[in-house]
Amino acid sequence: MRTNLDFSPFYRSSIGFDRVFNLLENAIPPQNGDNWPPYDIAKVGEDAYRIVIAVAGFGEDELTITHEPNLLVIEGAKAENTEVQHLHHGLALRPFLRRFELADHVSVVGAKLENGLLIIDLKKEIPEEMKPRRIAINADPGKKPASKRIEGNVAA
Repeated sequence: MRTNLDFSPFYRSSIGFDRVFNLLENAIPPQNGDNWPPYDIAKVGEDAYRIVIAVAGFGEDELTITHEPNLLVIEGAKAENTEVQHLHHGLALRPFLRRFELADHVSVVGAKLENGLLIIDLKKEIPEEMKPRRIAINADPGKKPASKRIEGNVAA
């Protein structure tokens, strides 16, 4: 069941979250959407992930992996063989395009084709300048601390 959510109230009080709202709107696939080829997404470490896609029948030269900012695109296209006349064609070797939205700073570490499975390893690496850091609180070394002096009436 697809529900259309209206995020317009959030646009009035938030700035720079357009990408998040677009992700939420597109998160629910259409009811008759293409779910081929099947795939798994697994977390294999603290900041490591793996996508495994069933691509039986496709060779390395028939698969294309493209990493764009915040997007991973896997495309498969089998060359047409007109010399063969199929009496029964049950293998799903149709072309496909699969997109995965990636978080900031997620990069592709490697990809391999093994036993009909395309395995793509991902890692989230936050740059040092973006990691949380502790800020030391220091007094200004050029400024002398003000002395505390209590004044009172002195009898003469």
